[in-house]
Amino acid sequence: MVVHTQTSKMSLYRTFLVLTLMGFSQSAPPVESDPYDLENYDVDADTWDLNTYGETYIYDDLDEEIEVVTSAPPPAVTQTSAVVYLEEVTLPPRSTKSPAPSTLDFRAPGLFGPDTGLGLPSCLLCVCISGSVYCDDSELTQIPPLPKDTTHFYARFNKITEVKAQDFINLNKLKRIDLSGNLISKVDEDAFRSLSHLQDLLLADNNIQVLPELPASLKHIDVQNNQLRSSGMHAEAFKEMKELQFLYLSNNKLDYIPVPLPESLRVLHLQNNNIQSISQDTFCNSHDMSYIRKALEDIRIDGNPVDINLYAQAYVCLPRIPVGTPV
Repeated sequence: MVVHTQTSKMSLYRTFLVLTLMGFSQSAPPVESDPYDLENYDVDADTWDLNTYGETYIYDDLDEEIEVVTSAPPPAVTQTSAVVYLEEVTLPPRSTKSPAPSTLDFRAPGLFGPDTGLGLPSCLLCVCISGSVYCDDSELTQIPPLPKDTTHFYARFNKITEVKAQDFINLNKLKRIDLSGNLISKVDEDAFRSLSHLQDLLLADNNIQVLPELPASLKHIDVQNNQLRSSGMHAEAFKEMKELQFLYLSNNKLDYIPVPLPESLRVLHLQNNNIQSISQDTFCNSHDMSYIRKALEDIRIDGNPVDINLYAQAYVCLPRIPVGTPV
Protein backbone atom coordinates (compact mmCIF):
# COMPACT_ATOMS: atom_id res chain seq x y z
CA MET A 1 0.00 0.00 0.00
CA VAL A 2 1.45 3.44 -1.05
CA VAL A 3 0.63 6.57 1.01
CA HIS A 4 1.05 10.11 -0.49
CA THR A 5 1.01 12.94 2.04
CA GLN A 6 0.15 16.50 0.89
CA THR A 7 1.81 19.20 3.03
CA SER A 8 -0.84 21.38 4.59
CA LYS A 9 -0.76 25.09 5.18
CA MET A 10 -0.22 24.48 8.84
CA SER A 11 3.02 22.63 8.13
CA LEU A 12 4.31 25.55 6.09
CA TYR A 13 3.48 27.93 8.88
CA ARG A 14 5.36 25.89 11.42
CA THR A 15 8.44 25.82 9.22
CA PHE A 16 8.34 29.57 8.70
CA LEU A 17 7.95 30.19 12.42
CA VAL A 18 11.01 28.13 13.28
CA LEU A 19 13.13 29.96 10.75
CA THR A 20 11.96 33.30 12.10
CA LEU A 21 12.84 32.44 15.66
CA MET A 22 16.34 31.41 14.61
CA GLY A 23 16.96 34.84 13.09
CA PHE A 24 16.88 33.83 9.43
CA SER A 25 13.75 35.85 8.54
CA GLN A 26 14.28 39.34 6.94
CA SER A 27 11.02 40.62 8.46
CA ALA A 28 12.18 40.04 12.05
CA PRO A 29 12.90 43.18 14.14
CA PRO A 30 16.52 44.42 13.70
CA VAL A 31 18.91 43.42 16.40
CA GLU A 32 22.03 45.57 16.82
CA SER A 33 23.75 43.39 19.36
CA ASP A 34 25.08 39.88 19.11
CA PRO A 35 22.14 37.62 18.41
CA TYR A 36 23.72 35.08 20.69
CA ASP A 37 24.14 37.49 23.60
CA LEU A 38 22.09 36.23 26.52
CA GLU A 39 21.01 39.80 27.35
CA ASN A 40 19.09 40.04 24.11
CA TYR A 41 16.72 37.34 25.25
CA ASP A 42 15.23 39.64 27.80
CA VAL A 43 13.34 41.85 25.39
CA ASP A 44 9.90 43.26 25.42
CA ALA A 45 7.16 40.86 24.49
CA ASP A 46 5.84 43.30 21.86
CA THR A 47 9.03 42.92 19.92
CA TRP A 48 8.20 39.24 19.36
CA ASP A 49 4.54 39.40 18.40
CA LEU A 50 4.01 36.00 16.94
CA ASN A 51 0.45 36.79 15.96
CA THR A 52 1.64 39.06 13.20
CA TYR A 53 2.99 36.01 11.32
CA GLY A 54 -0.25 34.15 11.09
CA GLU A 55 -2.71 36.75 9.86
CA THR A 56 -2.52 35.63 6.23
CA TYR A 57 -3.19 31.96 6.94
CA ILE A 58 -6.44 30.11 7.39
CA TYR A 59 -6.71 27.41 10.08
CA ASP A 60 -10.07 26.02 9.11
CA ASP A 61 -8.59 22.75 7.99
CA LEU A 62 -5.90 21.46 10.33
CA ASP A 63 -6.25 17.82 9.31
CA GLU A 64 -3.76 16.34 6.99
CA GLU A 65 -5.06 14.98 3.81
CA ILE A 66 -3.83 11.46 3.42
CA GLU A 67 -4.38 9.77 0.16
CA VAL A 68 -4.37 5.99 0.54
CA VAL A 69 -3.76 3.99 -2.54
CA THR A 70 -4.26 0.28 -2.17
CA SER A 71 -2.53 -1.88 -4.67
CA ALA A 72 -4.45 -4.79 -6.11
CA PRO A 73 -3.79 -8.16 -4.38
CA PRO A 74 -1.75 -10.69 -6.27
CA PRO A 75 -3.73 -13.17 -8.27
CA ALA A 76 -4.73 -16.27 -6.32
CA VAL A 77 -2.75 -19.34 -7.02
CA THR A 78 -4.97 -22.07 -8.34
CA GLN A 79 -4.05 -25.66 -7.68
CA THR A 80 -4.50 -28.23 -10.31
CA SER A 81 -7.21 -30.66 -9.36
CA ALA A 82 -6.15 -34.26 -8.98
CA VAL A 83 -7.47 -36.44 -11.71
CA VAL A 84 -8.97 -39.69 -10.44
CA TYR A 85 -9.07 -42.54 -12.86
CA LEU A 86 -11.77 -45.13 -12.19
CA GLU A 87 -11.30 -48.60 -13.48
CA GLU A 88 -14.33 -50.75 -14.00
CA VAL A 89 -14.01 -54.08 -12.20
CA THR A 90 -16.25 -57.01 -12.87
CA LEU A 91 -17.09 -58.96 -9.70
CA PRO A 92 -17.44 -62.73 -9.87
CA PRO A 93 -20.99 -63.99 -9.72
CA ARG A 94 -22.32 -64.54 -6.19
CA SER A 95 -22.76 -68.15 -5.24
CA THR A 96 -26.34 -69.24 -4.71
CA LYS A 97 -25.35 -72.14 -2.48
CA SER A 98 -25.75 -71.68 1.26
CA PRO A 99 -22.42 -71.84 3.15
CA ALA A 100 -21.62 -75.07 4.92
CA PRO A 101 -22.38 -74.87 8.67
CA SER A 102 -19.40 -74.46 10.94
CA THR A 103 -18.55 -77.53 13.00
CA LEU A 104 -16.26 -78.04 15.92
CA ASP A 105 -13.10 -80.01 15.29
CA PHE A 106 -9.96 -80.94 17.19
CA ARG A 107 -6.86 -79.13 16.04
CA ALA A 108 -3.52 -78.30 17.52
CA PRO A 109 -3.79 -76.08 20.62
CA GLY A 110 -2.67 -72.48 20.36
CA LEU A 111 -2.07 -69.64 22.80
CA PHE A 112 -5.77 -69.52 23.73
CA GLY A 113 -6.49 -73.22 23.65
CA PRO A 114 -7.51 -75.56 20.84
CA ASP A 115 -9.20 -74.22 17.74
CA THR A 116 -12.95 -74.72 17.97
CA GLY A 117 -13.50 -74.75 14.21
CA LEU A 118 -15.68 -71.64 14.55
CA GLY A 119 -12.85 -69.19 13.97
CA LEU A 120 -12.12 -68.77 17.70
CA PRO A 121 -9.90 -70.69 20.12
CA SER A 122 -11.71 -72.22 23.11
CA CYS A 123 -10.41 -69.60 25.53
CA LEU A 124 -11.75 -66.75 23.40
CA LEU A 125 -15.08 -68.40 22.75
CA CYS A 126 -15.30 -69.22 26.48
CA VAL A 127 -13.52 -67.88 29.57
CA CYS A 128 -10.46 -69.74 30.87
CA ILE A 129 -9.25 -69.02 34.40
CA SER A 130 -6.68 -71.20 36.19
CA GLY A 131 -7.82 -74.50 34.73
CA SER A 132 -11.53 -73.62 34.75
CA VAL A 133 -13.34 -73.14 31.44
CA TYR A 134 -16.66 -71.25 31.51
CA CYS A 135 -18.90 -71.59 28.45
CA ASP A 136 -22.26 -70.88 30.07
CA ASP A 137 -25.02 -69.45 27.89
CA SER A 138 -22.86 -69.29 24.74
CA GLU A 139 -25.28 -70.80 22.20
CA LEU A 140 -23.09 -73.91 21.92
CA THR A 141 -24.48 -76.93 20.10
CA GLN A 142 -21.44 -79.11 20.76
CA ILE A 143 -18.78 -79.32 23.42
CA PRO A 144 -15.74 -77.31 22.25
CA PRO A 145 -12.19 -78.71 22.37
CA LEU A 146 -10.71 -78.00 25.79
CA PRO A 147 -7.14 -77.26 26.91
CA LYS A 148 -5.40 -80.31 28.35
CA ASP A 149 -4.97 -78.70 31.77
CA THR A 150 -8.74 -78.14 32.23
CA THR A 151 -9.92 -79.13 35.71
CA HIS A 152 -13.42 -77.63 35.78
CA PHE A 153 -15.70 -77.30 32.75
CA TYR A 154 -18.98 -75.36 32.78
CA ALA A 155 -21.27 -75.30 29.73
CA ARG A 156 -24.67 -74.67 31.31
CA PHE A 157 -27.68 -73.28 29.48
CA ASN A 158 -26.56 -74.01 25.95
CA LYS A 159 -28.03 -76.10 23.12
CA ILE A 160 -25.74 -79.12 23.31
CA THR A 161 -27.56 -82.27 22.14
CA GLU A 162 -24.91 -84.97 22.50
CA VAL A 163 -21.86 -85.87 24.56
CA LYS A 164 -19.31 -87.74 22.43
CA ALA A 165 -16.50 -90.00 23.54
CA GLN A 166 -13.88 -87.68 22.05
CA ASP A 167 -15.19 -84.58 23.86
CA PHE A 168 -13.17 -85.29 27.01
CA ILE A 169 -10.46 -87.53 25.64
CA ASN A 170 -7.00 -87.08 27.24
CA LEU A 171 -8.40 -84.62 29.80
CA ASN A 172 -7.05 -86.54 32.78
CA LYS A 173 -7.18 -83.53 35.14
CA LEU A 174 -10.93 -82.97 34.89
CA LYS A 175 -12.61 -82.85 38.31
CA ARG A 176 -15.96 -81.26 37.48
CA ILE A 177 -18.26 -81.30 34.44
CA ASP A 178 -21.44 -79.21 34.50
CA LEU A 179 -23.72 -79.55 31.45
CA SER A 180 -26.95 -78.60 33.18
CA GLY A 181 -29.72 -76.96 31.20
CA ASN A 182 -28.92 -78.26 27.73
CA LEU A 183 -30.74 -80.47 25.21
CA ILE A 184 -28.63 -83.59 25.70
CA SER A 185 -30.45 -86.76 24.68
CA LYS A 186 -27.46 -89.01 23.94
CA VAL A 187 -24.30 -89.74 25.90
CA ASP A 188 -21.66 -92.07 24.46
CA GLU A 189 -20.78 -95.06 26.62
CA ASP A 190 -17.13 -93.96 26.84
CA ALA A 191 -17.79 -90.28 27.39
CA PHE A 192 -16.74 -90.24 31.09
CA ARG A 193 -15.21 -93.67 31.77
CA SER A 194 -11.55 -92.62 31.38
CA LEU A 195 -11.81 -89.54 33.63
CA SER A 196 -10.15 -91.03 36.67
CA HIS A 197 -10.11 -87.75 38.66
CA LEU A 198 -13.70 -86.71 37.96
CA GLN A 199 -15.57 -85.86 41.18
CA ASP A 200 -18.65 -83.90 40.10
CA LEU A 201 -20.89 -84.80 37.16
CA LEU A 202 -23.87 -82.47 36.74
CA LEU A 203 -26.28 -83.33 33.92
CA ALA A 204 -29.53 -81.93 35.33
CA ASP A 205 -32.31 -80.54 33.12
CA ASN A 206 -31.62 -82.46 29.92
CA ASN A 207 -33.31 -85.29 27.98
CA ILE A 208 -31.04 -88.19 28.96
CA GLN A 209 -32.62 -91.65 28.83
CA VAL A 210 -29.51 -93.81 29.20
CA LEU A 211 -26.72 -93.20 31.70
CA PRO A 212 -23.30 -94.51 30.57
CA GLU A 213 -20.68 -96.18 32.73
CA LEU A 214 -19.30 -93.70 35.22
CA PRO A 215 -15.87 -93.46 36.89
CA ALA A 216 -15.63 -94.72 40.49
CA SER A 217 -14.04 -91.44 41.61
CA LEU A 218 -17.35 -89.51 41.59
CA LYS A 219 -18.57 -87.76 44.75
CA HIS A 220 -21.51 -85.82 43.33
CA ILE A 221 -23.94 -86.98 40.62
CA ASP A 222 -26.88 -84.85 39.52
CA VAL A 223 -29.12 -86.28 36.79
CA GLN A 224 -32.43 -84.84 37.98
CA ASN A 225 -35.05 -83.59 35.53
CA ASN A 226 -34.23 -85.99 32.70
CA GLN A 227 -35.93 -88.97 31.03
CA LEU A 228 -33.82 -91.60 32.76
CA ARG A 229 -35.30 -95.10 33.14
CA SER A 230 -34.10 -97.98 35.31
CA SER A 231 -33.44 -99.99 32.16
CA GLY A 232 -31.12 -97.22 31.01
CA MET A 233 -28.75 -97.66 33.97
CA HIS A 234 -26.01 -100.22 34.49
CA ALA A 235 -26.67 -102.88 37.10
CA GLU A 236 -25.03 -101.92 40.38
CA ALA A 237 -24.03 -98.64 38.73
CA PHE A 238 -22.99 -96.97 42.02
CA LYS A 239 -21.61 -99.96 43.94
CA GLU A 240 -17.90 -99.18 43.42
CA MET A 241 -18.16 -95.49 44.13
CA LYS A 242 -16.59 -95.49 47.56
CA GLU A 243 -16.61 -91.69 47.82
CA LEU A 244 -20.08 -90.92 46.43
CA GLN A 245 -21.95 -88.56 48.79
CA PHE A 246 -24.68 -86.84 46.76
CA LEU A 247 -26.97 -88.64 44.30
CA TYR A 248 -29.80 -86.66 42.71
CA LEU A 249 -32.16 -88.71 40.52
CA SER A 250 -35.46 -86.89 41.05
CA ASN A 251 -37.96 -86.17 38.27
CA ASN A 252 -37.09 -89.10 36.05
CA LYS A 253 -38.82 -92.37 35.14
CA LEU A 254 -37.08 -94.84 37.45
CA ASP A 255 -38.99 -97.98 38.47
CA TYR A 256 -36.86 -98.88 41.50
CA ILE A 257 -34.09 -97.59 43.71
CA PRO A 258 -30.67 -98.36 42.20
CA VAL A 259 -28.94 -100.73 44.62
CA PRO A 260 -26.54 -101.39 46.20
CA LEU A 261 -25.83 -97.90 47.46
CA PRO A 262 -22.30 -97.07 48.69
CA GLU A 263 -21.72 -96.55 52.40
CA SER A 264 -20.41 -93.04 51.80
CA LEU A 265 -23.78 -91.79 50.48
CA ARG A 266 -25.27 -88.89 52.45
CA VAL A 267 -28.07 -87.56 50.23
CA LEU A 268 -30.42 -89.55 47.97
CA HIS A 269 -33.20 -87.75 46.11
CA LEU A 270 -35.66 -89.95 44.18
CA GLN A 271 -38.86 -87.88 44.31
CA ASN A 272 -41.26 -87.80 41.36
CA ASN A 273 -40.30 -91.10 39.75
CA ASN A 274 -42.22 -94.36 39.28
CA ILE A 275 -40.89 -96.31 42.26
CA GLN A 276 -43.50 -98.78 43.54
CA SER A 277 -41.69 -100.83 46.19
CA ILE A 278 -38.74 -100.80 48.59
CA SER A 279 -36.68 -103.83 49.46
CA GLN A 280 -35.66 -104.61 53.02
CA ASP A 281 -32.05 -104.54 51.87
CA THR A 282 -32.32 -101.30 49.94
CA PHE A 283 -30.79 -99.30 52.79
CA CYS A 284 -30.15 -101.86 55.52
CA ASN A 285 -28.81 -105.41 55.87
CA SER A 286 -31.45 -107.98 56.65
CA HIS A 287 -28.74 -110.44 57.70
CA ASP A 288 -27.21 -108.06 60.24
CA MET A 289 -29.75 -106.43 62.53
CA SER A 290 -27.02 -104.46 64.28
CA TYR A 291 -26.00 -102.75 61.08
CA ILE A 292 -26.41 -98.94 61.12
CA ARG A 293 -26.00 -96.66 58.13
CA LYS A 294 -24.88 -93.41 59.75
CA ALA A 295 -24.00 -91.30 56.70
CA LEU A 296 -27.35 -91.47 54.84
CA GLU A 297 -29.34 -88.65 56.46
CA ASP A 298 -31.42 -87.22 53.61
CA ILE A 299 -33.70 -89.58 51.66
CA ARG A 300 -36.63 -88.31 49.60
CA ILE A 301 -39.08 -90.67 47.94
CA ASP A 302 -42.12 -88.39 47.85
CA GLY A 303 -44.02 -88.18 44.59
CA ASN A 304 -43.73 -91.93 43.91
CA PRO A 305 -46.54 -94.54 43.91
CA VAL A 306 -45.03 -96.30 46.93
CA ASP A 307 -46.40 -96.32 50.48
CA ILE A 308 -43.37 -96.00 52.74
CA ASN A 309 -45.48 -97.08 55.73
CA LEU A 310 -45.51 -100.62 54.36
CA TYR A 311 -41.73 -101.01 54.57
CA ALA A 312 -40.86 -100.09 58.14
CA GLN A 313 -38.17 -102.78 58.33
CA ALA A 314 -36.34 -101.09 55.44
CA TYR A 315 -35.49 -98.03 57.61
CA VAL A 316 -34.41 -99.48 60.93
CA CYS A 317 -30.74 -98.87 60.19
CA LEU A 318 -31.20 -95.23 59.17
CA PRO A 319 -30.75 -92.17 61.40
CA ARG A 320 -33.86 -90.61 59.79
CA ILE A 321 -36.97 -91.96 58.12
CA PRO A 322 -37.22 -91.15 54.39
CA VAL A 323 -39.56 -88.41 53.25
CA GLY A 324 -42.41 -89.99 51.30
CA THR A 325 -46.04 -89.63 50.40
CA PRO A 326 -48.36 -92.46 51.41
CA VAL A 327 -50.73 -93.60 48.70
